[in-house]
Amino acid sequence: MNQVNETAGADRAADASQTRPIRVVLVDDHAVVRRGLAALLTSAGDIEVVGTAEDGAQAVTVVAETNPDVVLMDLQMPGTDGVEATRLVLAHHEHSQVLVLTSFSDSERIIAALDAGAVGYLLKDAHPDEVLEGVRAVVRGESPLHPKAARELLRSRSQPADKPQLTPREVDVLRLVQAGLANKQIARRLGISERTVKAHLTSAFQRIGVVDRTQAALWAERNGLSG
Repeated sequence: MNQVNETAGADRAADASQTRPIRVVLVDDHAVVRRGLAALLTSAGDIEVVGTAEDGAQAVTVVAETNPDVVLMDLQMPGTDGVEATRLVLAHHEHSQVLVLTSFSDSERIIAALDAGAVGYLLKDAHPDEVLEGVRAVVRGESPLHPKAARELLRSRSQPADKPQLTPREVDVLRLVQAGLANKQIARRLGISERTVKAHLTSAFQRIGVVDRTQAALWAERNGLSG
């Protein structure tokens, strides 16, 4: 009898875990967007919004406090952007899955987000049902990808990778980034202002198709700029 009761209890626990709402944290710098997404997700019945954040740094804190299943992440935000926030969230909360929801479908952002650990990439012009199904798909272990993003990703992979033409000063700056120097140290080393360093970095990032210092350092290493 005890064994039967234990089995029944285990079955009830399994059923409860299956019917538990999907816990979601929303990350977007626009309050109107956050409210609209929260209303959409909550109306689904099987999804619970457990927290919201207006930038990447706040997202890291909210995820730590709420322990969500899915983080619905915007990319273009002030301060810590969505790519870096994705990397930080997953470094400390591997159980949480990041699903990007953004307006941008360029290959650089798609690749950067996926390289940071995002498991899916949706666009804000998607139908509301696609967003709901995207959240559910992530929990099922799938990787939802908006058709526009998928086409852009395939297009970028099919094109020959021409080596970008960098100025000598951009090469110098990237080499020092790869060596781990901060902007102020780079400025001192090269005898230029910190603002000029930032300008060179912005230009170099665009030329080589990266969005942060970590990716730039990896690119520099792969392309023989170290040392």
